[in-house]
Amino acid sequence: MRCQQSLFTQVYSWLKIKQTCLLCDERIDTRLPLCADCDAELPWLGPHCQVCALPLAVDGLTCGSCLRRPPSFSRVEAPWRYAFPVDAQINRFKHQAHWPMGRLLGDLLARHLSHAFNEGLPRPDLLLAVPLSPKRQRQRGFNQAQMLAEVIGSALQIAQRSDWLQRTADAPAQQKLDAATRRRNLRGAFSLRPAAQPRGLHLGLVDDVLTTGATAQQLARLLMRAGASRVDVYCLARTPAPGDH
Repeated sequence: MRCQQSLFTQVYSWLKIKQTCLLCDERIDTRLPLCADCDAELPWLGPHCQVCALPLAVDGLTCGSCLRRPPSFSRVEAPWRYAFPVDAQINRFKHQAHWPMGRLLGDLLARHLSHAFNEGLPRPDLLLAVPLSPKRQRQRGFNQAQMLAEVIGSALQIAQRSDWLQRTADAPAQQKLDAATRRRNLRGAFSLRPAAQPRGLHLGLVDDVLTTGATAQQLARLLMRAGASRVDVYCLARTPAPGDH
């Protein structure tokens, strides 16, 4: 079983070595292992729903789903669409425990959030990672959302807690399920640990990918009912609507 590396300290000394771009293998001399060309060609999100970040044809709108049923979270922030090569690199990090890629993705999400905060997005008091069930975490050896939260928290100097949320039900994998089935699977799947004190706090919920938003909705509702003042969701990528590529 792999052990979760705190802040990836055993992976790279980012400022002391010459690096290669993790996408194209070109030699670079920058803080992050990503060249400017690859950075520019990533599938940036573009126009999207102002609440759930669903890709849309026109920017500045709210999607029909969020208008019909406003979610418990206030806003989703994601730099990319879930498309190549970001989808492949997220899976490389998540399922193959590729620590350098995870660190890079976390740093790029922190960069995106820093820009959003500078543009007026409220800064959270605390970061919380979407939890895995104990069984899933034992199988995988780590929680990719927790690793991302640690990187973001360190880069942006935002405190993060790993002892507030727990997954109490080990539902089937969600990737290929529709929104209604995902919601049914997640009923009662999460709870607050005794250490949790969300009352009055603006919380940032960290995950890797947002697909239907069912997981984020369940956790945001749980936190808001416990007294949180606001919950935002920070993730690497947002999937487009079915059939929208």
